[in-house]
Amino acid sequence: MTISWRASLRGRFLPAIGIIVIVLILMSASSWLWLKATQPSISDPPPGLLSVLTRPIADGPNAELVRRGRYLTTAGDCASCHTRRDGRPFEGGLGLRTPFGIIFSSNLTSDRDTGIGGWSGDQFYRALHEGVAPGGKRLYPALPYPHYTLVKREDTDAILAFLKTVPAVRYVPPGNRLPFPVNLRASLIAWNAINFSPRDFREDPRRSAQWNRGAYLVEGLGHCASCHTPRNALASERSSQAYRGAVIDDSIAPDLTGNPRTGLGRWSAGEIVEYLRTGRNRHANASGPMAEVVTYSTSLLSNADLAAIAAYLKALPPSPSRPAPRPDPAAMRAGSAIFFDACTACHLTGGKGQPRTIPPLPGSAVAQQDDPSGVIRLILAGGRTAPTLSRPSFQSMPSFAWKLTDQQVADVATYTRNSWGNRAPQVDPDQVAKLRAKLKLVKPHAREAK
Repeated sequence: MTISWRASLRGRFLPAIGIIVIVLILMSASSWLWLKATQPSISDPPPGLLSVLTRPIADGPNAELVRRGRYLTTAGDCASCHTRRDGRPFEGGLGLRTPFGIIFSSNLTSDRDTGIGGWSGDQFYRALHEGVAPGGKRLYPALPYPHYTLVKREDTDAILAFLKTVPAVRYVPPGNRLPFPVNLRASLIAWNAINFSPRDFREDPRRSAQWNRGAYLVEGLGHCASCHTPRNALASERSSQAYRGAVIDDSIAPDLTGNPRTGLGRWSAGEIVEYLRTGRNRHANASGPMAEVVTYSTSLLSNADLAAIAAYLKALPPSPSRPAPRPDPAAMRAGSAIFFDACTACHLTGGKGQPRTIPPLPGSAVAQQDDPSGVIRLILAGGRTAPTLSRPSFQSMPSFAWKLTDQQVADVATYTRNSWGNRAPQVDPDQVAKLRAKLKLVKPHAREAK
């Protein structure tokens, strides 16, 4: 009955639904300007979070199921989204910034009234598999159920068993900050009809067991594509451009394909494992949103699973290489002078850096992304390498927003993106100005005037 309804809906009403959803998105976009909330970070661990993810679980009749559930919860990186700064583990309330507005994560503790302590296995599985909570409440895809739909029932049962051991916290997250009509959950009926179909994970018999395990983790629990794949006007992932990089939270989730310039083509499988385990390797350091993924998820996974993830990523076909026009020589000269003055103390002459401490710039995939948002943000706002259990110390890059004008940031970004064999489009100062304004960072002349 469900299949015939969906087929009828798509076949007869798809054009009309598409128009409705486009109208909803346009209305949302026009309302985005007045949304003031920002996405808080949990880069500084809330009290007890890492303990909940790592402390020994006492033996008992359900202990193995709970241990397995905690591991799977960690693989799904649930802690990063369901724990807000200064909050208690898994109590929710983190504001997730989307193109439509702010969606606050839900309470996953064992509290029966405000958390999921009263949920059954069937209800939890339906939430992850279909995006529908108890009582028929439709969930926003900020919960990545388009990926969690692949998670096996025995795994969702284990995850729920663990979450029911998380100390109960009576807490109701703030209401979502979404403009009309996107705040009506009924609008998700149309979105799901176009963009989502519940499905099960199917192993590829032509591939190795390691590759299939990696596919399950990357495509399902890890939901890597939800950040690293660009989206269309309906906020659905562009499957034809899977893992080619995307803008997220005013930064860049870089290309994960085999492209040697912008992707992982120059990384070995072992280097991918090292990065996911420690938050750094000889090519790059994990910072920004990826730092939280490493700290609360991948650094806690087994070597076998990290190797499986690496095997799957290394098998992704490379994204097409796009030629970049040569930058303005004047911008390169200005950028070179700024780099020598402000950057060589850490990145050293020639940008060679100090691998596993300060990442080298020659060959940097982050620096060479087509969209320069990641580099601009690092220069303006700075960054911090992910602390992990194996590498608890971290390195910080300071903010240069107070020191460099928009033109200077554009010039030094252009220089790093086009020196030492690097190649990427020139950065425009207007791009810097827009990101500076979004991040609410001071301009040099404003500081000097005080």
